[in-house]
Amino acid sequence: MPNAIAYLILMLWPVVCLVLFRTVALERALVWSILGGYLILPPLAEFNLPLVPAMDKVSIPNLSVLLILGFGMRTRLRLWPRARSAGVLVGLFLLCAIPTVVTNGDPLIFRVLAHSDPIVFRTDELPGLSLRDVGSVLINQALMIVPFLLARQFLATERGLRELLLALMVGGAVYALPALVEIRFSPQINVWVYGFFQHSFEQMMREGGFRPIVFLPHALWLALFFVMSLFAALTLARTAPPRARWKYIVTALYLAGVLFLCKSLASFAYAVVLAPLVLFAPPRWLIRVAALFAVIAVIYPMLRNTGLVPLDDIVAQAQAISAERAQSLEYRFDNEQALLARAAEKPLFGWGGWGRNLIRHSETAQILSIPDGRWIIVFGTFGWLGYIAELGLLTLPLVLLALRTRGARAVVSPHVAAVAMILGITMMDMLLNATLTPITWLAAGAVLGHAERLAPDRRAARYRFRIRPAMGQGTPRATRRTLL
Repeated sequence: MPNAIAYLILMLWPVVCLVLFRTVALERALVWSILGGYLILPPLAEFNLPLVPAMDKVSIPNLSVLLILGFGMRTRLRLWPRARSAGVLVGLFLLCAIPTVVTNGDPLIFRVLAHSDPIVFRTDELPGLSLRDVGSVLINQALMIVPFLLARQFLATERGLRELLLALMVGGAVYALPALVEIRFSPQINVWVYGFFQHSFEQMMREGGFRPIVFLPHALWLALFFVMSLFAALTLARTAPPRARWKYIVTALYLAGVLFLCKSLASFAYAVVLAPLVLFAPPRWLIRVAALFAVIAVIYPMLRNTGLVPLDDIVAQAQAISAERAQSLEYRFDNEQALLARAAEKPLFGWGGWGRNLIRHSETAQILSIPDGRWIIVFGTFGWLGYIAELGLLTLPLVLLALRTRGARAVVSPHVAAVAMILGITMMDMLLNATLTPITWLAAGAVLGHAERLAPDRRAARYRFRIRPAMGQGTPRATRRTLL
């Protein structure tokens, strides 16, 4: 049960956001308002108000920055994407809740039949969705993508992208200190500060030690955050002046050590495989790899439905590394299969909220399956419509960026390449975990905004190419070179 401090800091966070916007540059205030809330505010604690979604560590920062930028700053908000495909997906993301609610008005009733007499006893019930739930779900969807829409406008420049990477590096370096405390003494900081533990303590024990969690929902979330921080530090080291480069390298080594101590195999594998690319590979390569990750994440459910994913081979490979990891992976796959069968009963619009998408005992209503991957949660809740909207919004920025930087003459920023890679690995991780966070939306919005900024330059280049044949033979060579 959260203590008074947990609710107090939730109420004070809008004030913290306002102070940030009044004292530092807009880009820095935006990043730290969202990122700071994600790292510091208590998990699970929330204010439940009527007819609106719960106000928690995600929705409170998002709503705060939106209101501050909309009414407290001399800044004109241009939230709607310029790319038509992105605009369609945003509209789909906001409105997909309507058909989901309309098609799930029936309650789910659980009954038990007596053995001796034909009497049916009602044991439990999950309520159906009503029209008043539409507003709450729409508001929740809108608040979720606030970081995406604001980052598209304010973090798409070189300055904004660097501020995002710098915040990830600094946030990771500072957050590593309480993480090291929990690695040594067990995950207790959330208990000491907010009065409760936010997850199963057994899952925080691994290989004779502890995995840190601090104020995040799970240790896997924290390990993935350190991967992002490591990539940010490597990118800043790559672009820093030679005399200042050693500071970023030392920070990156420090973050890599903490990541190793987090005992998360997937996150550590991301770092080992991709950190050399982030440090040495051309930015265009990083963008292509990130786009490939996103495409794999999008088509994965389709491959699962057709049986093209070699699940047994994947489990066998995991068995060669660790029997415990293989058992955990097999358990996830079994849950996915059961939840896919459940989602197939309402494939277009899903089952809606209240846990209606889960597998439950027909008599006791006890939950028999636990969804891990973000994709299966979205697919079961909002169906194909919601799945295409959410995964499309995360994939489209990477695809657009890859298309608009494919030319040999295209100048590619290493900062946007690193942010794209952070988004790509998060999408891969969402196949197994529900690691969709405000950082993910910030990265996706910044990448989309940067890709949109590249579009006018490409159109101008095509126009200049078209006028070349119209030049007369008498045009001086110097003049032709300037115009072309």
